[in-house]
Amino acid sequence: MEANIAIQVLPHVSSDQEVVRIVDEVIDYIKGTGLNYFVGPSETSVEGDYDTLMEIVKNCQLVALKAGAPKVSAYVKISLAPKDGVLTIEEKVSKHHQ
Repeated sequence: MEANIAIQVLPHVSSDQEVVRIVDEVIDYIKGTGLNYFVGPSETSVEGDYDTLMEIVKNCQLVALKAGAPKVSAYVKISLAPKDGVLTIEEKVSKHHQ
């Protein structure tokens, strides 16, 4: 079942530099999944199988904790349309990045 998510990971740390460092580790994890993704200024979008994406949501938080965040919050948007499919990242943003 194809879906896409947008995830914003918010590590509770004391400096902007630490936020960026930890979020970069989360983005590196997402890159390593091999799925299609798009990094935006406030969230990262990923597309793929629904169950795989839900595992990625969980792991993003675990990566942030392992990277040193004592606490982490995440905002997640999920687009799922089992019968009709979902718009891809390319379909949503390509016209804005030419």
